[in-house]
Amino acid sequence: MADRPTLQPVVWVGGSHRDFCRFPDAVQARMGYALYVAQLGDKHRDAKPLRGFGGAGVVEIVNDHQGDAFRCIYTVRIAGSVYVLHAFQKKSRTGRETPKSEVDLIKRRLRDAESRAQGSRS
Repeated sequence: MADRPTLQPVVWVGGSHRDFCRFPDAVQARMGYALYVAQLGDKHRDAKPLRGFGGAGVVEIVNDHQGDAFRCIYTVRIAGSVYVLHAFQKKSRTGRETPKSEVDLIKRRLRDAESRAQGSRS
């Protein structure tokens, strides 16, 4: 019998889980699978490093569904867990860039996740 792969736990930061649950079912299913792949230590084809965060430690899952753009941001920067930092529907039709207000929220939640992880190691 083959060993089962070790799954890293998913930690939802702030209102990310509530926001994720508001996505259409098809989007939740696809992004949920992408998070599962992250739990296995790999990266789904819909996931890419989020620019402006210094490398591949903060990842954006992108899903376009029926003309709407959905994003789920997570980090693997903190060893041992997949921290979901934010989930949102991108409203802007001008360019692909993540709006500054969303980036600021992601940065704040990343700091919160890092301090939470640091506190649990003490």
